Amino acid sequence: MTELLSIILAAGEGTRMRSARPKVLHEIGGLPLVAHVLEAARAAGSTRIAVVIGPNHEAVQADLSARMPALSFASQTQRLGTGHAVREARAAFADAMGNVIVLLGDAPLIAAQTIAEVAARLDAGADIAVVGFEAADPTGYGRMITDGGQLLAIREHKDASEAERRLALCNSGIIGFRAEVLRSVIDRIDNKNAKGEFYLTDAIEIANGDGRRVEFTRADEREVQGVNDRAQLAKAEAQFQALRRDDFMASGVTLKDPGTVYFSYDTEIGRDVVIEPNVVFGPGVRIDEGAVIHAFSHLEGAHVGPGASVGPFARLRPGADLADGAKVGNFVEVKNARVGKGAKLPHLSYVGDAEVGARANLGAGTITCNYDGVNKSRTVIGDGAFIGSNASLVAPVSIGANAYVGSGSVITRDVPADALAVARARQENKDGYAPRLKARALAIKQAKAAKPASSGK
Repeated sequence: MTELLSIILAAGEGTRMRSARPKVLHEIGGLPLVAHVLEAARAAGSTRIAVVIGPNHEAVQADLSARMPALSFASQTQRLGTGHAVREARAAFADAMGNVIVLLGDAPLIAAQTIAEVAARLDAGADIAVVGFEAADPTGYGRMITDGGQLLAIREHKDASEAERRLALCNSGIIGFRAEVLRSVIDRIDNKNAKGEFYLTDAIEIANGDGRRVEFTRADEREVQGVNDRAQLAKAEAQFQALRRDDFMASGVTLKDPGTVYFSYDTEIGRDVVIEPNVVFGPGVRIDEGAVIHAFSHLEGAHVGPGASVGPFARLRPGADLADGAKVGNFVEVKNARVGKGAKLPHLSYVGDAEVGARANLGAGTITCNYDGVNKSRTVIGDGAFIGSNASLVAPVSIGANAYVGSGSVITRDVPADALAVARARQENKDGYAPRLKARALAIKQAKAAKPASSGK
């Protein structure tokens, strides 16, 4: 396999984002922009990846290093254009023997297939291959000047003639080089242009002057769109979500109202899953075949087993794990808890740091009291146990298999299997006392009404 080095340019300031966070760390689908590009490069078969970051962008390096420890980094302390940025990464390609592809860290929707196609063009004999797109509005983009299948030049908008500005084929910024070609042209790029920057795109004319073979491919404009401000971030998010929805429906998932369901970059969903409107998936969610996610539910870091049911209005937090046929109903929150096969948490409950056995049933208002202000402790509920409504289970505590807990109980000690636990005050009835309470309340109300209003002096 030919060595493939990807260089990701992630040094942009992103001042239009109006944010203290580096632009490329803003997220779509729960993943930073630059991490999307990193994943695409890796999926395309990159054997090495280098990232060019800006000054004070240690957060970018820390984030990406955690995702892929083998990355190399270069710093562009002066923002003097894309050509200058690639020069700063010279150490990465100085000894490269195969292909080098330059990618943009703020273009998160680039597909691995597109990167692989550029590499394939180089393997087939091209010295340089550029990804272009037909722009609905080409204003501001570099124009690609072509002759048949040969790319002659890329002219930046400020330097383009009126005739060149009328061209609709634009440069995406994704450029692939044979490694030796990149080394031969990179130092011949100058900054004699309207912006005084070193444009990597000038490598096209230089290579043509050397008699090199320069080709181009086309991608959809939506795939190569960059993100420079919050509005473009929102557009990229919308496009990402549209692609994810289409992918899931094509794989056998039913979305009742696709436009209202939001996925994370790593959401996994099996066949015959039904998802109702207004559902949000945060990172780390896996839904197995035949499950139903009812409307207005939010899931993050959770697993939902085959045939299980969630919601409506349910929240699954990290560590929630529902077994086959389990039910988590409306206004139920589950966190770091295993819910066993066929167990039911129908409504109005909080279950955290717990183990709920198979076929157990928790009545409305059940709470596992897992936190004492310092430490979190675990609650274990055995198979077939029944927890009455409005019960509080104070962890650490264990409810045995097939045990019953009376409604309104506060359970602080373990309950043996098959036992009935009742922990509440004994009821006392006082005959004829209700009218006396009502009369006293009315007298208080009348006294308040008769009291003169304060003058405020």
